Amino acid sequence: MYRKRQMVWFLSPFLHIAKVISKYANFVAFVIAALFLSSFVQRYIQYKLDANFWKPKRLVALPARNDPTFFPEIFPLEEWTGVKPFLVIPRAFSQEEVPDRAREQEALAALSAAKLSRSSGNAKKTKTIIEHALALAPHHPDILTERRKRTLPLVNAIDTKLLQRIEKERDEFSRLPVTSTMKRAMRESYFLHIYHSVAIEGNTLTLGQTRSILESGVAVAGKSILEHNEVIGMDAALRFLNHSLLMINEIAVDDILEMHRRVLGNANPIDAGRIRTTQVFVGRFTPIAPEYVKEQLEELISWLNDPSTLEMSPIEKAAIAHYKLVVIHPFVDGNGRTARLLLNLILMRAGFPPVILPVESRAEYYATLHTANLGDLRPFIRYIARYTENTLKFYIGSSESCVGGACADHELGGEESERIQS
Repeated sequence: MYRKRQMVWFLSPFLHIAKVISKYANFVAFVIAALFLSSFVQRYIQYKLDANFWKPKRLVALPARNDPTFFPEIFPLEEWTGVKPFLVIPRAFSQEEVPDRAREQEALAALSAAKLSRSSGNAKKTKTIIEHALALAPHHPDILTERRKRTLPLVNAIDTKLLQRIEKERDEFSRLPVTSTMKRAMRESYFLHIYHSVAIEGNTLTLGQTRSILESGVAVAGKSILEHNEVIGMDAALRFLNHSLLMINEIAVDDILEMHRRVLGNANPIDAGRIRTTQVFVGRFTPIAPEYVKEQLEELISWLNDPSTLEMSPIEKAAIAHYKLVVIHPFVDGNGRTARLLLNLILMRAGFPPVILPVESRAEYYATLHTANLGDLRPFIRYIARYTENTLKFYIGSSESCVGGACADHELGGEESERIQS
């Protein structure tokens, strides 16, 4: 009995609280609902008055010790490239050394002495002093500018001789007889071109698997449908280039769209042959906004068909056209493959064979494109020139297996790819 009373005494406060809550439950629910409604009305009014209310607030400043240092690199291109300076490439968290002011002053004094020496006609002394200034301050813009001025005529002369030598090799290629060995070399080059072009973009199919897909139409086990479709798309685009585009007088925007439509026709039919309508980002590189893409494409085509560009070396013209198309980045995907097709279209119209850019040179390919972004297209032009020459040597070397009109009957294998890379 005592325990029962003790239990009732212990639970009585809780029972009382439960009765009170039960009595005023409706009132409490009403108060909570009223507060919620009031808060919602206030926020709705604030939203109507401030269009940026729901946007995330931007941090105005970081603590001083955490402030990152940004060095913007403006997109400076020479006028002859015909590309507008519409790109800024930021380089974040730069680790550049702090310049030594004393060494800079000494370097600038040496530069002044070099200019005086040059005005007096002492070229050897001028060269020695400029090299000394460059060693003191290798990154100073005035020193670099003076060095470029001194070396530019020599560099231009070397580049001109290189392009002229390759054009002579093209003339030698055009005189080669179309033998059975040459036909096999052309067929092997076709497979090599497709294999390397898709491999640069990350496709993992081997050269043998690429050839098997195109010759037999049988799928390769363990490889994705996307990789198969990339190979089939490049095959369709190359056939279109060979059978249609080589016959026209002037290139049009629609021709580039048609090439792209075949490149992506199987892999991504929705975006195939369509100019992008969204902003894309490629690593540190930000292409132009979509609303300017068509205008830039039309400017590129106008430049390609301009009579003044006929005076340029075909290799130089093809390399610049490739670079411009990559910079414009007119498509969601397939820009690199389409740019390499445009490169070969220009070269083939000038009598060159399709140039193979091997996947083994992928790092150099992207590095020279990045250097072009910084304002110097010459390394990329030299890169294209070197592999144009290698491709010509591949064909000329294949024809040399024919002696006295009799050609060795052999199949071209993987070693031919190595000949192009070397």
